[in-house]
Amino acid sequence: MSRVGKMPVAVPQGVDVQIKEDQISVKGAGGALSLAQNALVKVASKDGKLSFEPANESREANAMSGTMRQLVNNMVVGVTKGFERKLTLVGVGYKAQAQGAKLNLTVGYSHPVNIDMPAGITVATPAPTEIVIKGADRQRVGQIAAEIRAVRPPEPYKGKGIRYADEKITIKETKKK
Repeated sequence: MSRVGKMPVAVPQGVDVQIKEDQISVKGAGGALSLAQNALVKVASKDGKLSFEPANESREANAMSGTMRQLVNNMVVGVTKGFERKLTLVGVGYKAQAQGAKLNLTVGYSHPVNIDMPAGITVATPAPTEIVIKGADRQRVGQIAAEIRAVRPPEPYKGKGIRYADEKITIKETKKK
């Protein structure tokens, strides 16, 4: 059995988990999330803990039990604490400005780039060269961060562009004559 799938998910106070035959719903202070139930995994709730077991002995069911456990754990953490991703802008004149549910980027193009944030995702710019994306859904926070980074990915010669705060860029040496 999957090692991750063996560990139960602890449901803290203030979080409501509902298990139906077709989906799992998690509600908390940070919002409400739902996930489609998989037929290969049996989910049981007991004593404030959720346990996940494969429905049969197949390899796919074993792998899916660990996947479902981690997805539900991410939902529980998301509605209690939330997730955040930090991006930094490196380059002369590169700046970001958050205006409500919009992010305005000035990253060296002849035009400003405006990105609309979906519902449930908030964006903040504590400094003109920093972007903080927050939300309850881990996948959506990561996807939005990747889309913002794709506007101007870091280039390998000077390192200019939009990068994750914890990302290391290996700088290439220029061509010598």
